[in-house]
Amino acid sequence: MDLLAQVLINGILLGGLYAIMALGLALVWGVLNIVNLAHGAFIMLGAYLAWHLYVYLGIDPFLGLPITAIVMFGVGYAVQRGILNLVVRAPMFNTLLITFGMEVVLTYLAQLAFSADFRTINPSYAGTNVALGPVVIPTVRLAAFGVAIALTVAMWLFLLRTKLGRAIRATAQNLVAARLYGVEPRHLYAMTFGIGIGLAGVAGGLYGTVSQINPYIGATLTAKCFAIAIIGGLDNPLGVIVGGLVLGIIESLAILYIGATFGDVASFGVLVLVLIIRPSGLLGRTA
Repeated sequence: MDLLAQVLINGILLGGLYAIMALGLALVWGVLNIVNLAHGAFIMLGAYLAWHLYVYLGIDPFLGLPITAIVMFGVGYAVQRGILNLVVRAPMFNTLLITFGMEVVLTYLAQLAFSADFRTINPSYAGTNVALGPVVIPTVRLAAFGVAIALTVAMWLFLLRTKLGRAIRATAQNLVAARLYGVEPRHLYAMTFGIGIGLAGVAGGLYGTVSQINPYIGATLTAKCFAIAIIGGLDNPLGVIVGGLVLGIIESLAILYIGATFGDVASFGVLVLVLIIRPSGLLGRTA
């Protein structure tokens, strides 16, 4: 029973990190109708940025998250205005090809710049734990979970309560009506993509504190984010939390009871079931 409790806690902590990883992908997909296959590569770049801030400037990985978010927001804004804005209303196949090409280019540029060596962000408190009875919670994983959930809820409030958030939602629902109310789509699209990539950067910084990073993690993370966004539902940021938690817990249980190599199999098996039973996601709106 103690082992099961430990595994459930590990799954919940992993799920929180998954949620912040997928949030940017879901935002861009829901508003711009772009399935960003380079999303995982941007998470990888965010992880390397956080690693450099920690190793060369001595900035704590959690305190460096705002810097990572701002830099990656700028990268995302420039990419959308310079590249993706040219095909934002083109058939989805075109955007898939462009984002896939970006993923390949970013991966190989990262290999040239950083080499293929594995790297980790290890602050001085990385080995500390919090004990709750028989359950031991690593401090770094707990902090990463807290930041991830706080940012996801903050994004939900941002979309509901702010003028920019309401404009983003209005554009996603009806572009023509949003234009009639004075929304400038190109700037709004760039802001949305920038926010999505900024969130990916933060997710990368948190990922680097709990796992190893190398230039090739992007494709796997993109697939995970895709599954989480589908399971949770694209039109509700809180659904991404649910999707992340579901995936994290199922992966942990599958690894415990079936084997270490079956975590991904279980995750994508759940994705297939959700697509069959409830295609709009667990918290998505039904047609």
